[in-house]
Amino acid sequence: MRSHWLAETIRLRESLWGPLEDGSETRRARAAGGTFADRLLYRAQLLGGREKLDTVLDRWTAMARLSLFIMAVAAVIAGGAAALGALGDGNRSVNIVMALATLLGLNLLTFLFWLLSFGVSAGSGAGAWLGECWLWLTRRLARGPDAALAPRALIELLDRERSLRWAMGGISHALWILALGAAVLVMLALLSARRYGFNWETTLLTPDTFVDLTRMLGWLPARLGFPTPTEAIIRASDGLQTLPASAQALWSGWLIGCLVVYGLLPRLAALTISLWMVRMRMGAITLDPTLPGHAELRDRLMPASLPTGVDSAPTDGYQTRITAPQVSGIPPGQALLIGLELPPDTPWPPSALPASVIDMGMIDSGAQRKRLLDSLQDAAPARVLLGCDAGQTPDRGTIALIAEIAGLSGTSGILLCERASGGASASRGEPAPTPMASHAGEASRAGAWRERLVAAGFEPERIHAHADAAVAWLAGTVSPPDDTSGTAAENATPAFPDISAPERTATRARTTPGTGASS
Repeated sequence: MRSHWLAETIRLRESLWGPLEDGSETRRARAAGGTFADRLLYRAQLLGGREKLDTVLDRWTAMARLSLFIMAVAAVIAGGAAALGALGDGNRSVNIVMALATLLGLNLLTFLFWLLSFGVSAGSGAGAWLGECWLWLTRRLARGPDAALAPRALIELLDRERSLRWAMGGISHALWILALGAAVLVMLALLSARRYGFNWETTLLTPDTFVDLTRMLGWLPARLGFPTPTEAIIRASDGLQTLPASAQALWSGWLIGCLVVYGLLPRLAALTISLWMVRMRMGAITLDPTLPGHAELRDRLMPASLPTGVDSAPTDGYQTRITAPQVSGIPPGQALLIGLELPPDTPWPPSALPASVIDMGMIDSGAQRKRLLDSLQDAAPARVLLGCDAGQTPDRGTIALIAEIAGLSGTSGILLCERASGGASASRGEPAPTPMASHAGEASRAGAWRERLVAAGFEPERIHAHADAAVAWLAGTVSPPDDTSGTAAENATPAFPDISAPERTATRARTTPGTGASS
């Protein structure tokens, strides 16, 4: 049920405040497969975790339990107080009719309204006033952003499954059971510790009326073993005669029997039926794909066709040309090197690559990012090294993209690529900053990168400052740890054989398809 509750919360939020950015979540839901309802639930799970709506539901659930506990304590106190008020302190005789009305009057009245509510076609917890009070108290306790969405989503979900009346009724019955149970226990304690006298009083009615009433109310409790006063004792209990202790014990048993049979047992039966109905209907819960907010997602989650790379019809002047490799067809379990939003003058690749590493090039445009994410979704690589511009201040969009790529990979590392000296300023025709200011700015931005990446979940040892060590980690070979001063990287023995520039050029020419170069 929780997954459907979260999906309903997402639907209400998007209906009220507009669609959420869900490109990554929709892509992952499509890749997960399953029916449209399964993909909707998986998308809601991903969005709920990202938008912290699952935390909102957890907080609301905790407040719901707290409010239920508060009302349960109040019900126990109220039940004990009702029993104490009905019997008094024992200094005066107890009017048996008034005591019975005090203990059962409000309970029977609310129970009757709950039964009559089934004749009303209202999609709410009609008649379950204590259940509605619990919902109101929970709303008052659960404050914060999006807190109002949780109860509204829960109510609409229960109402669509025709379980709201039963759920609110179950809470109301449970609280009444606590109150009546406390009343019975307090009455037993008081009747065991004090001497009480019972009588009936009337101005208009005859003694025969009380004889008939007592026998009628005591018939069902007598079937369960509770005592019932005889006719002689009933007639003698007019307050004008002194009754023996055995007669007072009969009246005590009769009063407790009426409270149990006409108060406690009907509530227990109603609670059992309510819980069974809620469990049966919520056990068969289904997600309605035709609801507003769900129907619009069908084309994105269940596309009728997927792009296959087929081009349009040829036109005049069109000539096929060799282009750079596109981000697609990545073998699963591969090691990938990816550059993210790097300046055009950044040396790439930053170091010699072994044959086990695939260079995906520098990704900058939105189309390139989409193709990359689609490819990673289809075949998750074992390791990914992401090259980032250490000369830029990290923003939320870049960190989000890095985290998304890391989530689609087995293990991820970061290489903070330093800019060429004065490159950024020279490209704008500005004088280069002084060395001291340049180093201070780079150190500050590198610290910001590390802080943001660690907050996103990256381990500090996976954030590299030197290309050789980063590529060695990507290739899975042993390499000494990064040294921000650069001495460790300069003195370290390469993890794989170094290739001279001419040989590297020739090697790339031999391995690059379509270049026409030969060794």
